[in-house]
Amino acid sequence: MSTDVEPYAAAARDAAARGLAVAFVPRTPGQRPAPVDGVELVKTIVVQTKRGFVLVLTPVDAQFSWAKLRAHLGVNKLSLPDADGALAATGYVRGTITPLGAAGSWPVVLDARLAGRRIAIGSGSAEYGALVAADELVDAYSAAVVDLAAE
Repeated sequence: MSTDVEPYAAAARDAAARGLAVAFVPRTPGQRPAPVDGVELVKTIVVQTKRGFVLVLTPVDAQFSWAKLRAHLGVNKLSLPDADGALAATGYVRGTITPLGAAGSWPVVLDARLAGRRIAIGSGSAEYGALVAADELVDAYSAAVVDLAAE
């Protein structure tokens, strides 16, 4: 059992260690956060290759191209782990997954549509989201910025 005071403590520690400025904001579990002016809502998708997992950040309402992601990763096949597999890979349950404090130090891919934006991502907690500058997240996690727009 965790002794962390805040439910997003692992995410906060990881962000601080990387010099990444993050604002943790309350949200209602099970509901999509309310839109905030100038902030893009983002989903983190865990994908699996033969070599391991990759965390893909993309706009929450946008489709992305699996073909472009496969091409970027240099693989022919990608799969989505089930809920237990995603938890084992990241340490977070679906709906809270984030690169912030995720287990495994998996590579991060950011959809190019998010570059230059302020984004709302998971925090590892259903009760909080994390607001961060996408470009700063890219720097902190050595993330790849890839055009994943569906054609």
